[in-house]
Amino acid sequence: MFFEEFRLERVDAGEAELRVRYGGSGPALLLLHGHPRTHATWHKVAPLLADRFTVVCPDLRGYGQSSKPPTTPDHTPYSKRVMARDCVALMRALGHEEFAVAGHDRGGYVALRTALDHADAVTALVAMDVVPIGEALARCDARFAASWWHWFFFAQTGKPAERVINADPDAWYTATDEYMEPEAWADYQNAIHDPATVHAMMEDYRAGLGVDRAHDDADRAAGRRVSCPALVLWGVKDDMEELYGDPLAVWRPWATDLRGSGLDCGHHMAEEAPEDLAGRIGSFLAEVLP
Repeated sequence: MFFEEFRLERVDAGEAELRVRYGGSGPALLLLHGHPRTHATWHKVAPLLADRFTVVCPDLRGYGQSSKPPTTPDHTPYSKRVMARDCVALMRALGHEEFAVAGHDRGGYVALRTALDHADAVTALVAMDVVPIGEALARCDARFAASWWHWFFFAQTGKPAERVINADPDAWYTATDEYMEPEAWADYQNAIHDPATVHAMMEDYRAGLGVDRAHDDADRAAGRRVSCPALVLWGVKDDMEELYGDPLAVWRPWATDLRGSGLDCGHHMAEEAPEDLAGRIGSFLAEVLP
């Protein structure tokens, strides 16, 4: 069943209202989705972890059915720093002062920012199919631009991407329901067909090229590192190794206790390889949490 025995609620996180599913028992684990998904991307993974952890799966601000606060010229309301504050407020509202955080794609950037800015709250970090935004942009070359050109298209303000995407969301977002249960597929479809959600998702990318990169670069200049244990995972059928060689080499300056490996899947690992992913997250947390 879809998120069997999980509760679905809306939680006031102070600066945003987040739609969230949560269930299970044990140490708290926050799972953060990527673009253009919603929390429903975890529908196969979360139940596999719920026997050992209290699993919390929100829609990030702007995504899915979470609220979409007004933006500003510098796009700060959709920065990862602000989203990280949402995460901490959400977890505290649910009674969790400390928690592990695992994020995929755009959610991986939020997870990293949460671990950096709220080290007193985050017990462990899992980052999936990402390197820090500042590192990605510092390494940007013709190969990256050809493969990830959507970053720059989404971030435009002079010729906004929203009009192109909203004209035919199914032509732009070409996912299929091959790896999704019907409820997850319907949630994804609702998201990409909502112009307000599309606009908020573009704001996420606009923040990424500006304020988010500035935050990353300031942290690297100051020598700030993730102090909790960190696990980095990537799909070997995606392009992380092609772009970066060993992704752990990119991550090593960012974490004091780092480990990681590739999974035999593409980018959307929570849908393509849920058992493997849940097993690796569970084993890591069992090893590092007290």
